[in-house]
Amino acid sequence: MSNNGYNKTQLALMKAVRMLCTPLIRLLIEKSITFPQLRDLLKEIYVEVAEKDFSLDDKKPSDSRIFVLTGIHRKDIKRIRQQDQHEYSSVTTSASLSGEIIARWMSMPEFLDDKGKAKALLKNSKDDEADFEALVSSVNKDVRPKVILEEWLRLDIVRLKDDHIVLNKSAFVSSKAFNDMAYYLGHNVHDHMASCVNNILNEDEPMLERSVYYAHLTKDSVNKLKAISDKKSDELLRQLNKQAIKFYDADKQKDEAIYRMRLGVYWHHSQLDNGNDTNTEPEA
Repeated sequence: MSNNGYNKTQLALMKAVRMLCTPLIRLLIEKSITFPQLRDLLKEIYVEVAEKDFSLDDKKPSDSRIFVLTGIHRKDIKRIRQQDQHEYSSVTTSASLSGEIIARWMSMPEFLDDKGKAKALLKNSKDDEADFEALVSSVNKDVRPKVILEEWLRLDIVRLKDDHIVLNKSAFVSSKAFNDMAYYLGHNVHDHMASCVNNILNEDEPMLERSVYYAHLTKDSVNKLKAISDKKSDELLRQLNKQAIKFYDADKQKDEAIYRMRLGVYWHHSQLDNGNDTNTEPEA
């Protein structure tokens, strides 16, 4: 990548952005999203961020100021600021609802067996036994449990066994649910990047953003490390989820309940490629 007139700080940042974008561009090409489409989206995001985060004296920045900040033509800025944003705000997904339902199934005592695992639930129970209907209703009373069940059966998130519903996997979304996976791609990676940006710009207090990196390992060693990672990360997320559910139920009606959090855990492995992965030294 040429310097293109960047100073040292900008050049270091652009190299990092190049790495960030490479897997994303691969996904966009695979899903037939072209450069002109991405270019138009980036223009909109530049304008939105400039308008939201770079105001002066609590006044919205003018088109001219946004032009200075972003380099986007004033004609495009005016069009973007006037266009209807309803199409974006109206986009909804069932991913967050499914995630919260499964989170409760995996953490609330009434839905767990003696080993602390999500137990099989009756579709609906006539006695005091916790059932699937009660689980869904504990999150959203406006959604019919039958609708959730039918969708989860289609996605292989649950299966039927006798008169019970069994959770098939501990993941929040099925690998078949592309819309849900795209939802979590946006939200999870957004928060990860937001933490990194917070730390670089020295805003507020530093946020947790760490990883362990080793190269020149055998496939067998990588598989053993992955097994450890899967076990320990699952334990951590389950423990945090159980505590977070309790705090959420206690806090949600409070006026000061205006904060959110996300803890993410990720794993990646691949063969060394000197063209794309020049860092071969351990990091911890």
